[in-house]
Amino acid sequence: MKFQLKNIIAVMAITIALTSCSKDDDNAETITGQGTLKLEFDNTYGTANLAMDTPYLNSNGETVRVTKAKYIISNIVLTKEDGSTYTVPKAESYFIVDELTPASLSINLPNIPAANYIKVRYGIGVDQAQWELGATGQGDFLAQAQTAGMMWSWTAGYKFINFEGTFITPTVSTPAIFRVHTGKTGTDYNYKEVTLTFPDKALVRTTISPAVHILTDLSKLTDGTNKINFSEGASVMGGAKLALITANLDNAFVVDHVHND
Repeated sequence: MKFQLKNIIAVMAITIALTSCSKDDDNAETITGQGTLKLEFDNTYGTANLAMDTPYLNSNGETVRVTKAKYIISNIVLTKEDGSTYTVPKAESYFIVDELTPASLSINLPNIPAANYIKVRYGIGVDQAQWELGATGQGDFLAQAQTAGMMWSWTAGYKFINFEGTFITPTVSTPAIFRVHTGKTGTDYNYKEVTLTFPDKALVRTTISPAVHILTDLSKLTDGTNKINFSEGASVMGGAKLALITANLDNAFVVDHVHND
């Protein structure tokens, strides 16, 4: 009798488990359709929110005031929680982020397949393959870059980063101008890609448009792993220092949070 009772209890437990699993499957969310995802760029200088023409002290003892901060974001790729990726169409994946143009700080990506996304990869600058398509192969972006001051010339190519301002040193109080422009120089192309992991999933749905809030620490350009001393040369547009600035981009971007609204 005890043996039969144990068997009955075991069968009942299995039945309940199977029924529960069946209900879970029935209630599982079916993710279909498309939605919009937004990348919001918030420029900082160190831990401070970036304010133009405001003094910031770097680790070289120089007091820096930023008057221009622009960079190109391109070739956006989103990674889903299952490891698969969605690549934003190349022709729709070139943007200029400009601190003085608030609307440019938010990049809206439409027609994103509904899914749970956990990472984003993007380039800083225009990739060499795109540039090699020639002026006629750039679409509307060439005119946008020219208007925004993000071109040297067509032959010289795009400015990937346009970062300018003034600085003083502990011994020289007269402000001097600094300029940091990255892009193609000689045989060095200086295009850089970064991959950022989200602290929370971005839930793209037809009814949910996530916003991924990205902090860009502009101090890292010249005061990151590699230190650039402006008093030793205030215009960085080529040479060995430009490669050092490009390497600093590895640590310039971080995802602060994700809104799923």
